[in-house]
Amino acid sequence: MYSVNVDDSKVITVSGGKHKVSYAVDGSLMNPLEAFYAVLASCAAVYAKKECKAMGVSAAGIRIGCKPFAGHGGPLTLSRFRTEVSFPEDFSAEQRERVLEAINDCAVKKIVQTGAEIAFSVSEAPATVS
Repeated sequence: MYSVNVDDSKVITVSGGKHKVSYAVDGSLMNPLEAFYAVLASCAAVYAKKECKAMGVSAAGIRIGCKPFAGHGGPLTLSRFRTEVSFPEDFSAEQRERVLEAINDCAVKKIVQTGAEIAFSVSEAPATVS
């Protein structure tokens, strides 16, 4: 479960298990939409690192750049998300291809791409006794 205690500060801290992530509404930190795009980039990195480990090669020097493109509905719509990967010179063509294929299997990307049917609900929680 993820939770947020809302206050009047500019920082939003989300707790999930033993981890916390902070966002901001004033530009001092990523906002949640920027963080969503960052999650797509970091998912690509996770899959690249896993494939490098499976091949027994270092992932050092791989650079992943990601750029979102807004759709016709404006900045809150995503029509395209370009991921560009650059490799160190010592990566063979086969290693490059395997890493690119692995990145293409990113779980977060697949959820966005397939348009998973997610039932969102918002409701008032029962009052808690202090």
